[in-house]
Amino acid sequence: MNIIEVAENLYLVDLPLNVEGFRKFISSWVIKNGKNAVLVDVGPRSTIPKLIEALNYLGIKDLEFVLLTHVHLDHSGGIAEILKKFPEVRVVAHKKAKIHLIDPEKLWKASIEAIGELAEIYGKPEGIEESNLHSGKIEFAGREIEVIETLGHASHHQSYVFGEFLFIGESAGVHIPLKNDYYLRPATPPKFYYEPAMNTLEKILKLGSKRVCFAHFGFKRDSIEIAERAMKQLRLWVSTVYDIACRRDVRDEAELTRIAKEELLEKDPKFSNYRLLDDDLKKREDFFIANSLKGIQEYVYETYCL
Repeated sequence: MNIIEVAENLYLVDLPLNVEGFRKFISSWVIKNGKNAVLVDVGPRSTIPKLIEALNYLGIKDLEFVLLTHVHLDHSGGIAEILKKFPEVRVVAHKKAKIHLIDPEKLWKASIEAIGELAEIYGKPEGIEESNLHSGKIEFAGREIEVIETLGHASHHQSYVFGEFLFIGESAGVHIPLKNDYYLRPATPPKFYYEPAMNTLEKILKLGSKRVCFAHFGFKRDSIEIAERAMKQLRLWVSTVYDIACRRDVRDEAELTRIAKEELLEKDPKFSNYRLLDDDLKKREDFFIANSLKGIQEYVYETYCL
């Protein structure tokens, strides 16, 4: 059972796929109060049996809320399956995301175009009823859960604060805990929104120090450190791609990815921890590194390379 108890009544559920390298990547967070719980993200449709098994193991009888950071398939794809198990659960998502939860066809087609076979592995999502969607105040265990709009990774991204915990989604990128350090990579797939992403990180800084619960993956005690590191990283990645694409006029996507990855492994201390990852995690990350660089490349072309 891939359950990590991070704090009292707070659990990370690892949702591995039957694909090389897809472990320590997709997660759902469980906030527990007796037999009741709140979920933050549910993962893709194909991993819902693992999530249900984890909820049963934790003794969860009633889900009060599902809080979706955004509706990419690896975060929300299994929501209809969760509603079949817990039909009374209230689903919280960004206002721009709700249409894709009700009718996911456009999201599905975009996912196939963006990530190809991986979308099929995640599983095609089913729509939910508008009546399942919740708007307004969110209270659990006698405390309010604050919703914060955190755009950048997606135009429908939001994060959640519950006491000292910040459920950050992909606002600060992808995190992999290591023995004495961590790996961090920007999550900037097409279409990437640089200015909103930086504004989001400024917003996170203003929250003060929180304990960060990543969608991908794990836990970090200091949100200020993570936000500051993510801001430096975004600036570095954008400036590096700008130099390669605009000043050196490298327009071939594969060649730009190769050059940028080599340079960033030397310049970016947290990204350089890629070298410490297990081989299967490197293989997984290679796919997403290319996707992140593609998002930045498109942003740079459209904004600067005129």
